[in-house]
Amino acid sequence: MKIAFFSTHRFEKSFFAENPPGLSISFFDAALNRQTAPLTQGFDCVCCFVSDQLDSATIEILHRNKIRLIALRSAGYNNVDLAAADRFKIPVVRVPAYSPHAVAEHASALLLSLNRKIHRAFMRVRDLNFSLEGLVGFDLYGKTVGVIGTGRIGSVFARIMKGYGCAVLAYDPIQDEGLIRDSVAKYVGLSELYGQSDIISLHVPLLPQTNHMINKASVAQMRRGALLVNTSRGALINASDLIEALKSGQLAGAALDVYEEEEGIFFKDLSDQILQDDLLARLLTFPNVLITSHQAFLTREALAKIAEITFRNILDFEQGRGLPNQVSAETHLRST
Repeated sequence: MKIAFFSTHRFEKSFFAENPPGLSISFFDAALNRQTAPLTQGFDCVCCFVSDQLDSATIEILHRNKIRLIALRSAGYNNVDLAAADRFKIPVVRVPAYSPHAVAEHASALLLSLNRKIHRAFMRVRDLNFSLEGLVGFDLYGKTVGVIGTGRIGSVFARIMKGYGCAVLAYDPIQDEGLIRDSVAKYVGLSELYGQSDIISLHVPLLPQTNHMINKASVAQMRRGALLVNTSRGALINASDLIEALKSGQLAGAALDVYEEEEGIFFKDLSDQILQDDLLARLLTFPNVLITSHQAFLTREALAKIAEITFRNILDFEQGRGLPNQVSAETHLRST
């Protein structure tokens, strides 16, 4: 099987270099979209990243080029028109879990760095400014952390916060019995979580009901001076409302690994250009905002697991086995 590998990054090439017999990979730096889809001529499968845009027009071109499988090397699939893939009978498979510890640990690192102002201290010391003014943080011990979403990643993050001596409040329609049994978290409604939490961390998928769940109304319910962490999906947060909350002091800070309009920005070196996204540019001016460019997954363990599951998905398809990691418009509707 010939695989066209799009949005290739140097950091992942070595993990996909030793591909199983029968699989041939061609790496493309370009993202897959309707403009680059003609490059798939002569291939059997496309392997895509979160920055690729597989809309209906792109998938139609893949169909004309006889692409038989779309293999996502990510957990999220909101960048794929699943209805179009179903219509053209192209299966879509994903990597539902790779290393929940990677993302949860990055969320905790962002929180610690934001609270203790590590990013500001680092830049200050590089300029030989050893003043401590403006660097006061707070103890995590004894604080209340609200965890929205307690799937694989959220549950790990909850346990990390419990280890710091925090009281953990959790919200999820499907409760993790292990968190309850081990006295890690107390499940509450969203309003109570917003009102009682000193720190709120998002660990939910992007669905119609979670799109912009952090907005003017939800922020108004939060404890004044709370910190917000998001390592999940950028569109969970209304960026304009976040900016207003930061300006007013309703939120004391935000740590973000994702951004709603990150396509075309994250994963690229734009250091010699003018940033065209006004909302992101505004967020970058706040001293109490810490942003990383969708790197929470970026550990050796996670990359190895992503490669392993991606190859397994492709071989399952090629060898006629079941596809346990397949997603479709029907399964997506059931999950919502």
